[in-house]
Amino acid sequence: MPKVILSLLAASLVMLGQEDEIRKAEKAWAAAVVAGDRAALDRILAGQLIYAHSTGVIETKSEYAGRLRAGKQKYEAIEHEKLEVRVYGGAAVAHAHVRMRGRSDARPFNDRLMMLHLWVRQDGRWQLAAHQTTKLE
Repeated sequence: MPKVILSLLAASLVMLGQEDEIRKAEKAWAAAVVAGDRAALDRILAGQLIYAHSTGVIETKSEYAGRLRAGKQKYEAIEHEKLEVRVYGGAAVAHAHVRMRGRSDARPFNDRLMMLHLWVRQDGRWQLAAHQTTKLE
């Protein structure tokens, strides 16, 4: 097989492996948020996180983590209905349709959302650098 074809095949396998890593990172993020696992979230969320809720509220990592700690934001479920991943070197975009259920400022929510995540490779692991949701229903 020519070297060019082997190189392309190897690059494709690396990209598929990274896509799988992002899919696992998405599931780890959702599980940590639902469980309120502060240690996991601290590892998953990038220090310069931009967290934009479907309501238009934008929070930093410390603001978002603080709301979770205080119980002002509580997720009962985050279910990915559809997930597409694109990897660009040390960054990746995850685009999903999700169902999120829980409470925000004591008000219940049960939203079907379009979600966009930007993942960056830092300190040898993928971290969530940006979150944006838009209500679909």
